[in-house]
Amino acid sequence: MGKKGTFSANKHGAKTCRTAARWQLFVVTAFAAVLGLAFVWLRLPLYVLATYLLLSAFTFISYWLDKRKARAGHSHKRTPESTLQLLALLGGWPGALLAQGYLRHKSQKRPFLLLFWCAVLLNLTLLSAAVLHGQWPVFTDQMYLASI
Repeated sequence: MGKKGTFSANKHGAKTCRTAARWQLFVVTAFAAVLGLAFVWLRLPLYVLATYLLLSAFTFISYWLDKRKARAGHSHKRTPESTLQLLALLGGWPGALLAQGYLRHKSQKRPFLLLFWCAVLLNLTLLSAAVLHGQWPVFTDQMYLASI
């Protein structure tokens, strides 16, 4: 028996995990590229980019901590699924998607994934509407100019 790690202990399992995470990495990279283009061309405020980055990092860490607690058998100290879903809805879905792929956490539960993808779609719909209609707080212009 091999040592238990973040990924599967055997070589085949680790390779499968890395391969499975490729599409998640592609989706997150494509989203980051679109956000970057929106920042440059459509005057997307810098704080929107920063919010997605920070929420994604926080969400990834939340998934990692929850997986650690699950493996250690601390079911009473785990992060509630509703919290993970809320983080995804607020903009942490890229980090959640990467965590699902790389950590193999919450990647098989169909009800969780259905709600997760609904949260992603709702988040992207609201972001798209805000970008297309320019619905940003009053201080957007000052923040945009300060970020240049």
